[in-house]
Amino acid sequence: MSTLRRRPLSVGPIRAFEAVSRHLSFRAAADELSLTQSAISRQIQSLEEDMGATLLLRGTRKVELTQEGAMFLRALAPSLARIDASVQQIRQSQGRRVVNVNTFASFASMWLLPQLEAFQRERPEMDIRVSATDVIVNTTDPEFDLIVRFTGRHKAPPGSQLLFGEVITPVISPWLAEQIRNGQSPPLSKPEHLSQYTLTEEDDNRPSAEFLSWRHWLAQQGAPDVQPRRWLYLNFTYQQVQSALAGQGVALARLPLVVEQLERGDLVEPFGLAGRIPLDLAYWLITPANSRARKEVDEFCSWVEQRAAQTRAALGESA
Repeated sequence: MSTLRRRPLSVGPIRAFEAVSRHLSFRAAADELSLTQSAISRQIQSLEEDMGATLLLRGTRKVELTQEGAMFLRALAPSLARIDASVQQIRQSQGRRVVNVNTFASFASMWLLPQLEAFQRERPEMDIRVSATDVIVNTTDPEFDLIVRFTGRHKAPPGSQLLFGEVITPVISPWLAEQIRNGQSPPLSKPEHLSQYTLTEEDDNRPSAEFLSWRHWLAQQGAPDVQPRRWLYLNFTYQQVQSALAGQGVALARLPLVVEQLERGDLVEPFGLAGRIPLDLAYWLITPANSRARKEVDEFCSWVEQRAAQTRAALGESA
Protein backbone atom coordinates (compact mmCIF):
# COMPACT_ATOMS: atom_id res chain seq x y z
CA MET A 1 0.00 0.00 0.00
CA SER A 2 1.51 3.34 -1.08
CA THR A 3 1.89 6.20 1.40
CA LEU A 4 0.53 9.62 0.41
CA ARG A 5 3.30 12.17 -0.02
CA ARG A 6 3.12 15.10 2.39
CA ARG A 7 6.21 17.07 1.34
CA PRO A 8 5.32 20.62 0.12
CA LEU A 9 5.73 21.20 -3.60
CA SER A 10 8.66 23.28 -4.83
CA VAL A 11 7.93 26.62 -6.50
CA GLY A 12 10.15 26.03 -9.54
CA PRO A 13 8.31 22.96 -10.85
CA ILE A 14 4.96 24.63 -10.19
CA ARG A 15 5.98 27.64 -12.31
CA ALA A 16 7.23 25.33 -15.04
CA PHE A 17 3.96 23.37 -15.08
CA GLU A 18 1.84 26.53 -15.22
CA ALA A 19 3.88 27.96 -18.11
CA VAL A 20 3.77 24.70 -20.12
CA SER A 21 0.02 24.36 -19.48
CA ARG A 22 -0.65 27.91 -20.60
CA HIS A 23 1.43 27.64 -23.79
CA LEU A 24 0.95 23.89 -24.33
CA SER A 25 4.59 24.01 -25.38
CA PHE A 26 7.83 23.13 -23.58
CA ARG A 27 9.78 25.45 -25.87
CA ALA A 28 7.57 28.49 -25.22
CA ALA A 29 7.65 27.81 -21.47
CA ALA A 30 11.43 27.52 -21.56
CA ASP A 31 11.72 30.85 -23.40
CA GLU A 32 9.39 32.57 -20.93
CA LEU A 33 11.24 31.27 -17.86
CA SER A 34 14.74 31.63 -19.41
CA LEU A 35 15.46 27.92 -18.97
CA THR A 36 16.34 25.10 -21.34
CA GLN A 37 13.66 22.69 -22.51
CA SER A 38 15.42 19.84 -20.74
CA ALA A 39 15.35 21.81 -17.47
CA ILE A 40 11.62 22.40 -17.90
CA SER A 41 11.12 18.70 -18.62
CA ARG A 42 13.02 17.69 -15.48
CA GLN A 43 10.95 20.07 -13.35
CA ILE A 44 7.69 18.69 -14.71
CA GLN A 45 8.91 15.15 -14.10
CA SER A 46 9.88 16.09 -10.53
CA LEU A 47 6.44 17.62 -9.95
CA GLU A 48 4.65 14.54 -11.28
CA GLU A 49 6.75 12.29 -9.04
CA ASP A 50 5.95 14.46 -6.02
CA MET A 51 2.23 14.38 -6.81
CA GLY A 52 2.14 10.75 -7.83
CA ALA A 53 0.19 11.52 -11.00
CA THR A 54 0.78 12.29 -14.66
CA LEU A 55 -0.12 15.91 -15.35
CA LEU A 56 0.91 16.33 -18.99
CA LEU A 57 0.77 14.05 -22.02
CA ARG A 58 3.80 14.68 -24.23
CA GLY A 59 3.24 14.06 -27.94
CA THR A 60 5.55 14.53 -30.87
CA ARG A 61 3.86 17.73 -31.95
CA LYS A 62 1.68 18.75 -29.03
CA VAL A 63 1.29 18.76 -25.27
CA GLU A 64 -2.02 17.98 -23.56
CA LEU A 65 -3.26 18.22 -19.99
CA THR A 66 -4.47 15.07 -18.31
CA GLN A 67 -7.60 15.19 -16.16
CA GLU A 68 -5.39 15.52 -13.06
CA GLY A 69 -3.33 18.23 -14.75
CA ALA A 70 -6.42 20.25 -15.64
CA MET A 71 -7.69 19.94 -12.05
CA PHE A 72 -4.36 21.13 -10.66
CA LEU A 73 -4.18 24.06 -13.13
CA ARG A 74 -7.65 25.30 -12.14
CA ALA A 75 -6.51 25.55 -8.54
CA LEU A 76 -3.03 26.83 -9.36
CA ALA A 77 -3.62 29.63 -11.90
CA PRO A 78 -5.70 31.97 -9.66
CA SER A 79 -3.28 31.47 -6.75
CA LEU A 80 -0.26 32.38 -8.86
CA ALA A 81 -2.09 35.42 -10.22
CA ARG A 82 -2.78 36.63 -6.66
CA ILE A 83 0.81 36.01 -5.64
CA ASP A 84 2.11 37.93 -8.64
CA ALA A 85 -0.26 40.81 -7.93
CA SER A 86 0.86 40.97 -4.29
CA VAL A 87 4.52 40.92 -5.31
CA GLN A 88 3.85 43.74 -7.75
CA GLN A 89 2.15 45.79 -5.06
CA ILE A 90 5.00 45.22 -2.63
CA ARG A 91 7.56 46.24 -5.24
CA GLN A 92 5.56 49.33 -6.12
CA SER A 93 5.16 50.29 -2.49
CA GLN A 94 8.93 50.55 -2.22
CA GLY A 95 8.92 53.29 -4.85
CA ARG A 96 6.13 55.60 -5.95
CA ARG A 97 2.74 55.39 -4.32
CA VAL A 98 0.27 53.52 -6.52
CA VAL A 99 -3.50 53.09 -6.24
CA ASN A 100 -5.04 50.21 -8.20
CA VAL A 101 -8.61 50.80 -9.34
CA ASN A 102 -10.97 48.28 -10.89
CA THR A 103 -14.11 49.41 -12.66
CA PHE A 104 -16.12 48.80 -15.82
CA ALA A 105 -15.23 50.29 -19.19
CA SER A 106 -18.02 52.85 -19.55
CA PHE A 107 -17.53 54.30 -16.07
CA ALA A 108 -13.77 54.51 -16.58
CA SER A 109 -13.96 56.21 -19.97
CA MET A 110 -16.92 58.52 -19.31
CA TRP A 111 -16.69 59.48 -15.62
CA LEU A 112 -13.36 58.60 -14.05
CA LEU A 113 -10.75 59.34 -16.71
CA PRO A 114 -12.10 62.77 -17.77
CA GLN A 115 -11.80 63.93 -14.15
CA LEU A 116 -8.58 62.16 -13.26
CA GLU A 117 -6.32 64.91 -14.56
CA ALA A 118 -7.54 67.21 -11.79
CA PHE A 119 -6.53 64.67 -9.14
CA GLN A 120 -3.13 64.10 -10.73
CA ARG A 121 -2.46 67.84 -10.69
CA GLU A 122 -3.17 67.84 -6.96
CA ARG A 123 -1.19 64.64 -6.26
CA PRO A 124 1.62 64.45 -8.85
CA GLU A 125 3.58 62.03 -6.66
CA MET A 126 0.83 59.41 -6.84
CA ASP A 127 0.23 56.95 -9.70
CA ILE A 128 -3.23 55.61 -10.55
CA ARG A 129 -3.60 52.25 -12.28
CA VAL A 130 -7.06 51.73 -13.80
CA SER A 131 -8.16 48.23 -14.76
CA ALA A 132 -11.33 48.62 -16.84
CA THR A 133 -13.18 45.38 -17.47
CA ASP A 134 -16.78 44.22 -17.52
CA VAL A 135 -15.73 41.00 -15.77
CA ILE A 136 -16.78 41.16 -12.11
CA VAL A 137 -13.71 40.70 -9.92
CA ASN A 138 -13.66 39.34 -6.39
CA THR A 139 -13.90 42.15 -3.86
CA THR A 140 -11.16 40.45 -1.82
CA ASP A 141 -8.71 40.40 -4.74
CA PRO A 142 -5.45 41.88 -3.36
CA GLU A 143 -4.61 43.36 -6.75
CA PHE A 144 -7.17 46.16 -6.33
CA ASP A 145 -7.33 48.93 -3.73
CA LEU A 146 -10.80 50.07 -4.69
CA ILE A 147 -13.54 48.79 -6.95
CA VAL A 148 -16.47 50.59 -8.55
CA ARG A 149 -19.51 48.45 -9.31
CA PHE A 150 -22.86 49.04 -10.97
CA THR A 151 -25.74 47.07 -9.51
CA GLY A 152 -29.16 47.27 -7.87
CA ARG A 153 -29.60 49.30 -4.73
CA HIS A 154 -30.43 46.13 -2.78
CA LYS A 155 -27.70 43.99 -4.34
CA ALA A 156 -24.57 45.95 -3.49
CA PRO A 157 -21.81 43.95 -1.73
CA PRO A 158 -21.56 44.43 2.07
CA GLY A 159 -19.60 47.55 2.99
CA SER A 160 -20.27 49.29 -0.34
CA GLN A 161 -20.62 53.06 -0.37
CA LEU A 162 -23.20 54.67 -2.64
CA LEU A 163 -21.69 57.10 -5.14
CA PHE A 164 -24.84 58.08 -7.05
CA GLY A 165 -27.94 56.57 -8.57
CA GLU A 166 -28.77 55.82 -12.19
CA VAL A 167 -31.00 57.88 -14.48
CA ILE A 168 -31.54 57.32 -18.20
CA THR A 169 -32.35 60.10 -20.66
CA PRO A 170 -32.41 60.49 -24.46
CA VAL A 171 -29.62 62.68 -25.88
CA ILE A 172 -28.74 64.07 -29.29
CA SER A 173 -25.99 66.24 -30.74
CA PRO A 174 -26.30 70.06 -30.80
CA TRP A 175 -26.10 69.80 -34.58
CA LEU A 176 -29.18 67.55 -34.73
CA ALA A 177 -30.98 69.80 -32.24
CA GLU A 178 -30.32 72.76 -34.54
CA GLN A 179 -31.59 70.77 -37.54
CA ILE A 180 -34.82 70.06 -35.65
CA ARG A 181 -35.26 73.72 -34.68
CA ASN A 182 -34.79 74.79 -38.31
CA GLY A 183 -37.28 72.22 -39.55
CA GLN A 184 -34.60 70.36 -41.49
CA SER A 185 -35.20 67.23 -39.40
CA PRO A 186 -38.51 65.84 -38.06
CA PRO A 187 -39.77 67.17 -34.72
CA LEU A 188 -38.61 65.47 -31.54
CA SER A 189 -40.73 66.62 -28.62
CA LYS A 190 -42.88 63.52 -28.02
CA PRO A 191 -41.89 59.85 -27.64
CA GLU A 192 -43.90 59.06 -30.78
CA HIS A 193 -41.56 61.25 -32.81
CA LEU A 194 -38.77 58.71 -32.25
CA SER A 195 -40.32 56.63 -35.04
CA GLN A 196 -38.58 59.03 -37.46
CA TYR A 197 -35.11 58.51 -35.97
CA THR A 198 -32.32 55.99 -35.56
CA LEU A 199 -32.05 54.77 -31.96
CA THR A 200 -28.83 53.37 -30.55
CA GLU A 201 -29.26 50.38 -28.26
CA GLU A 202 -26.74 48.64 -26.00
CA ASP A 203 -26.20 45.11 -27.27
CA ASP A 204 -25.93 43.45 -23.86
CA ASN A 205 -27.53 40.41 -22.23
CA ARG A 206 -26.85 41.32 -18.60
CA PRO A 207 -29.93 41.69 -16.35
CA SER A 208 -29.41 45.45 -15.95
CA ALA A 209 -29.56 45.92 -19.75
CA GLU A 210 -33.35 45.51 -19.67
CA PHE A 211 -33.70 48.69 -17.58
CA LEU A 212 -31.17 50.60 -19.72
CA SER A 213 -33.10 49.81 -22.91
CA TRP A 214 -35.36 51.90 -25.10
CA ARG A 215 -38.10 49.36 -24.50
CA HIS A 216 -38.08 50.23 -20.80
CA TRP A 217 -37.91 53.98 -21.44
CA LEU A 218 -40.76 53.90 -23.96
CA ALA A 219 -42.91 51.82 -21.61
CA GLN A 220 -42.31 54.32 -18.80
CA GLN A 221 -43.28 57.12 -21.19
CA GLY A 222 -46.54 55.39 -22.12
CA ALA A 223 -45.47 54.66 -25.69
CA PRO A 224 -44.45 50.97 -25.64
CA ASP A 225 -45.36 50.30 -29.28
CA VAL A 226 -43.16 52.95 -30.88
CA GLN A 227 -40.64 51.54 -33.36
CA PRO A 228 -37.73 53.65 -34.65
CA ARG A 229 -36.80 54.23 -38.24
CA ARG A 230 -33.86 51.91 -37.63
CA TRP A 231 -31.79 50.43 -34.78
CA LEU A 232 -28.05 50.76 -34.26
CA TYR A 233 -26.78 48.14 -31.81
CA LEU A 234 -23.50 48.85 -29.98
CA ASN A 235 -21.52 47.02 -27.31
CA PHE A 236 -20.83 49.78 -24.80
CA THR A 237 -22.52 52.86 -23.38
CA TYR A 238 -19.73 55.19 -24.47
CA GLN A 239 -20.17 53.99 -28.07
CA GLN A 240 -23.82 55.03 -27.97
CA VAL A 241 -22.85 58.48 -26.72
CA GLN A 242 -20.18 58.78 -29.41
CA SER A 243 -22.80 57.90 -31.98
CA ALA A 244 -25.09 60.65 -30.68
CA LEU A 245 -22.22 63.16 -30.66
CA ALA A 246 -21.64 62.31 -34.32
CA GLY A 247 -25.28 63.10 -35.12
CA GLN A 248 -26.07 59.51 -36.09
CA GLY A 249 -29.27 59.29 -34.06
CA VAL A 250 -30.72 59.37 -30.56
CA ALA A 251 -28.89 57.65 -27.71
CA LEU A 252 -30.38 56.58 -24.41
CA ALA A 253 -27.65 57.91 -22.13
CA ARG A 254 -26.85 57.14 -18.51
CA LEU A 255 -27.19 60.61 -17.03
CA PRO A 256 -24.46 60.41 -14.35
CA LEU A 257 -21.93 59.61 -17.07
CA VAL A 258 -22.91 62.48 -19.40
CA VAL A 259 -24.01 65.21 -17.00
CA GLU A 260 -20.91 67.33 -17.66
CA GLN A 261 -21.33 66.98 -21.43
CA LEU A 262 -24.90 68.22 -21.04
CA GLU A 263 -23.75 71.16 -18.93
CA ARG A 264 -21.13 72.10 -21.57
CA GLY A 265 -23.69 71.81 -24.36
CA ASP A 266 -21.89 68.92 -26.08
CA LEU A 267 -25.13 66.92 -25.78
CA VAL A 268 -28.78 67.98 -25.69
CA GLU A 269 -31.79 66.35 -24.00
CA PRO A 270 -34.60 66.69 -26.59
CA PHE A 271 -37.30 65.85 -24.01
CA GLY A 272 -35.76 67.91 -21.21
CA LEU A 273 -36.40 66.84 -17.63
CA ALA A 274 -39.51 64.94 -18.73
CA GLY A 275 -37.26 62.46 -20.52
CA ARG A 276 -35.36 61.45 -17.40
CA ILE A 277 -36.25 58.04 -15.91
CA PRO A 278 -34.66 57.08 -12.55
CA LEU A 279 -33.77 53.42 -12.10
CA ASP A 280 -33.31 51.13 -9.11
CA LEU A 281 -29.62 50.84 -10.01
CA ALA A 282 -26.62 52.69 -8.66
CA TYR A 283 -22.84 53.09 -8.69
CA TRP A 284 -20.98 51.80 -5.64
CA LEU A 285 -17.50 52.28 -4.20
CA ILE A 286 -15.94 49.21 -2.58
CA THR A 287 -12.67 49.27 -0.65
CA PRO A 288 -11.33 45.81 0.22
CA ALA A 289 -10.32 45.15 3.83
CA ASN A 290 -7.32 47.21 5.01
CA SER A 291 -6.91 49.03 1.65
CA ARG A 292 -8.07 52.37 3.01
CA ALA A 293 -5.52 52.17 5.80
CA ARG A 294 -2.95 53.22 3.19
CA LYS A 295 -2.75 57.00 2.96
CA GLU A 296 -2.75 57.15 -0.83
CA VAL A 297 -5.84 54.94 -1.09
CA ASP A 298 -7.68 57.01 1.51
CA GLU A 299 -6.79 60.22 -0.33
CA PHE A 300 -7.97 58.87 -3.67
CA CYS A 301 -11.21 57.48 -2.18
CA SER A 302 -11.92 60.86 -0.59
CA TRP A 303 -11.40 62.53 -3.96
CA VAL A 304 -13.78 60.06 -5.68
CA GLU A 305 -16.37 60.73 -2.96
CA GLN A 306 -16.07 64.50 -3.46
CA ARG A 307 -16.51 64.15 -7.22
CA ALA A 308 -19.44 61.80 -6.69
CA ALA A 309 -21.10 64.41 -4.45
CA GLN A 310 -20.87 66.90 -7.34
CA THR A 311 -22.51 64.39 -9.67
CA ARG A 312 -25.27 63.74 -7.11
CA ALA A 313 -25.90 67.49 -6.90
CA ALA A 314 -26.12 67.74 -10.69
CA LEU A 315 -28.64 64.88 -10.67
CA GLY A 316 -30.65 66.52 -7.91
CA GLU A 317 -30.03 63.61 -5.53
CA SER A 318 -29.93 64.15 -1.79
CA ALA A 319 -26.69 63.22 0.00
